[in-house]
Amino acid sequence: MAGIVEKLTRRKVVDFGHSELRRVLGILDLTMLGVGSTIGVGIYVLAGEVSRSTSGPAVTISFLIAAIASLFAGLCYAEFGARVPKAGSAYIYTYVCIGEFVAFIVGWNLILEYVIGTASVARGFSQYVDALANDSIENAFYNAMPLVSEDKYYDSFLSPYPDFLSFGLALVLSVTLALGVKESSTMNNIFTGINIIVILFVIIAAGTQANTYYWSIPEDEVEEVCNVTASDPGANEDWGTGGFVPFGFEGVMEGAATCFFGFVGFDVIATTGEEALNPSRTIPISIGLSLFIIFLSYFGVSAVITLAVPYCLQDKDAPLVVLFDEENIGWPAAKWFVSIGALFGFSASLFGAMFPLPRVIYAMASDGLVFRSLSSISKKFQTPTLATALSGLFAGLMAMLFNLDALVNMMSIGTLMAYTIVAVCVMLLRYTDNEFNDDKSEYTLLSSSYRVDDDEEEAGGKIMSTLTGESSHSASEYVNQFFNTKRLSKPTDLTASLVTYAILSFCALMLVFDVLLVTLGSKLAEGNGWAIAAIVIVGALNILNVLIIALQPQSQKQLSFKVPLVPWLPAFSTFINLYLMCNLKVDTWIRFAVWMAIGFVMYFGYGVGNSSIEYQMQGKKPPASNPLVENIGTIFDSDSEEEILYSQLNSD
Repeated sequence: MAGIVEKLTRRKVVDFGHSELRRVLGILDLTMLGVGSTIGVGIYVLAGEVSRSTSGPAVTISFLIAAIASLFAGLCYAEFGARVPKAGSAYIYTYVCIGEFVAFIVGWNLILEYVIGTASVARGFSQYVDALANDSIENAFYNAMPLVSEDKYYDSFLSPYPDFLSFGLALVLSVTLALGVKESSTMNNIFTGINIIVILFVIIAAGTQANTYYWSIPEDEVEEVCNVTASDPGANEDWGTGGFVPFGFEGVMEGAATCFFGFVGFDVIATTGEEALNPSRTIPISIGLSLFIIFLSYFGVSAVITLAVPYCLQDKDAPLVVLFDEENIGWPAAKWFVSIGALFGFSASLFGAMFPLPRVIYAMASDGLVFRSLSSISKKFQTPTLATALSGLFAGLMAMLFNLDALVNMMSIGTLMAYTIVAVCVMLLRYTDNEFNDDKSEYTLLSSSYRVDDDEEEAGGKIMSTLTGESSHSASEYVNQFFNTKRLSKPTDLTASLVTYAILSFCALMLVFDVLLVTLGSKLAEGNGWAIAAIVIVGALNILNVLIIALQPQSQKQLSFKVPLVPWLPAFSTFINLYLMCNLKVDTWIRFAVWMAIGFVMYFGYGVGNSSIEYQMQGKKPPASNPLVENIGTIFDSDSEEEILYSQLNSD
């Protein structure tokens, strides 16, 4: 058992030497990448859809809650970007901190997030174009080759028809990305700039038509205002109780879980660790700037459209375009301006959604956890060409065959899982000392926290000894250290081990707490004593766990960015992420379980035996990713312009 756990928890030593990717992206490039990847579908589709059927005018609150969850996650990503500026995002962070198996789970979830993110944006792009063409594309393909019966048109997770337009968009984008990161990044900057101009226009134009009555429609006037007709067979005839929160608190939280999708994308910045100039500085700054711009955009647009048009009359496919129709604001010229801007916005969002996918696959393939051939780099373009092509094909097929709603929910669960693990990793690393090796080129956890003794090879870490019950400390030592009465100022094996136990306990209890909140929500509203007692007890145990962690000594390592209020802020981020996951539908969890089952087959059938660490432990050299690119590491010598520039930036 100890041997199995050792394999699952073995950690990666990060090498900050030469990179095979081009290091050319600055703060502007990274910020535009984060913004462009995020405010596409969310702005042009999601705001209207959520306000119409889930949250009403309180969609602004839903976006605020989702923004807070994303902000906390963004801070955690920013610290890891400063610690470990390598390609792979949360995958590589987890590999350094927790171990191989959890890192694979995170990487596999990131693949799910980015594949479905690309597919959903391509699908949204296609539906938007179809809405501008009066649904002529949908009608033609559904009549020619329907995938679902008419009675399941609105309920099936499959697309009603094969969407060849979205499939083609994904393939074209994959070719563009393969041609070079700087060239495609410049195109993204232009598209994102146009998108921001259009969003500002919508906020100003629709703001001039604001009517506060639409945020306070009396319940007895809802039917009259919403004007429900039988001509729309897909219309939701339950428009709630009117007012600002027509669907209640549950509607606001359900909307927040969906709106969270609108913020997914900023973490693309964290995947550029080997392509960003001075990544320890530029990645944290870019994440902060992009989240600020994204929140202002979502909040502003969702506020003005629900003030200009009643929530129940929002169009679910193209709300910003329909906003300027004759029966609404009545500015037909503005309608076409917004339509053109939306196409640029979708293009930028599509680019940002696919950009990180081949890089995560490249990182996992380089470590041998998925097929090594996927880590091959083009000598001419210096991009992971094979991984990019596979990404485009896979995402295109998903976009062609699946419904947009099913795609969004699937993406949210994978993203929330990754965000949760990153938040936990921040707590673990803060309370476990760490160091660079003598030449400052490699980064590991402190030797004493992952070696059994100085003469043995890497053994998998404090987490391994915790899981297998191998500990040199007695229960009384742990109890005495609960409140750090000795006032230790630096982490020790005892404090690191205690924090590990406390975090494991916190994660389990927080999951129970969130499940209780979701399942007992109606009983809590009714004031049920047993429900309140259960919530209070589990909540108190969670607070006690975090308090014990907070009293332990933290690492004194200096970083260009650190998450404030550790462990409270990462703990709150974990709470929000798990709560949003618990609000997702059962069907989403079933599809997620199928995806994870496929991943476990990949890891235990291929990854365990082909891991680079496995080869190192056996004293063997890992095989080359591809015979054609075996010497790819010689692309950049020590005197290349990129390396000189990067070293100068670091020294500055």
